[in-house]
Amino acid sequence: MNMKNALVTGGSRGIGRAICVELARKGYHVLINYVSNDEAAQETLNKVNEAGSDGELLKFDVSDLEATNRALQAWQETHPEEYIEVLVNNAGIRKDNLLIWLEPMEWQKVINTNLGSFYNVTRALLQPMLTHKKGRIVNMASLSGIKGLPGQTNYSAAKGGLIAATKALAQEVAPRKVTVNAVAPGFIHTDMVEGLDLDEIKKTIPARRLGEPEEVAALVGFLVSDQAGYITGQVISVNGGLYT
Repeated sequence: MNMKNALVTGGSRGIGRAICVELARKGYHVLINYVSNDEAAQETLNKVNEAGSDGELLKFDVSDLEATNRALQAWQETHPEEYIEVLVNNAGIRKDNLLIWLEPMEWQKVINTNLGSFYNVTRALLQPMLTHKKGRIVNMASLSGIKGLPGQTNYSAAKGGLIAATKALAQEVAPRKVTVNAVAPGFIHTDMVEGLDLDEIKKTIPARRLGEPEEVAALVGFLVSDQAGYITGQVISVNGGLYT
C-alpha cells in the first residue's frame, strides 16, 4: 500500500510547523517545504518523527515557478508510484506599509509569495489528484484577506485573491472528489505578529487572546480528512471572534 503524502509549503516554522505535526499524527508522510532556514526545517522534521510519522525536506522558493516545477518533478520521478494527496498552501510573507509609501518590490514580493505560489504549486500537483479522484487542498488565507487591514494593502490583496481562487477552483475540481478550502487565521502566536502591539490587539479580540498555531492546524487536519469530503469552497476563520 502506498503511503499518503502531504506537502506543506512554508512548513519550517509557525503555523506551517504545527500543520506538519498534525498531519504526521494523522499518518501522512509529510513533505516540508521551506526556502532558507535549514535548521528550522530540520527541527520541524524532527517533530514530525516524534509525532510517529516520517517526512522529508523540500527546499525551494514557491514564488519561483521554474524552481517549483523542478523540485516537484524531481520528487515525482523518485516516487513514480505515489502522488501528493494533500496540499497545504501555507507559505506567506508580510511587508507592511501604507500604500502611498509601498515600494514596487514590497508589493510584488508579497503578491508573488502569497498568491503566485498558489498557482505555481497547485497547478503542478493537481493532475494526479484528479486522476486518482482524491485530493485535499487547503489554502492559508487571513483575516486581512476578508476584512482588509490598513498598512497591509499588498497582503490583503494577495489573501483576498487567494480566497477568490479557492472558491473558483473548488467548483472546477469537485466532480473529481478534490476539495479546496481556505483557512483564515486572525492574530496567531507566530513570528508573523512580531512588531505589533499585542496588548492593544488583544483588547480588540472578543476572546481576549491570540490564537495558537495548533488551533489552526487542528482545523486543517479536519479539512483534509475523509469526514470533510462534502466541505469545499469554504473560508473558515480562526480568529477568536474578531471578525466574522
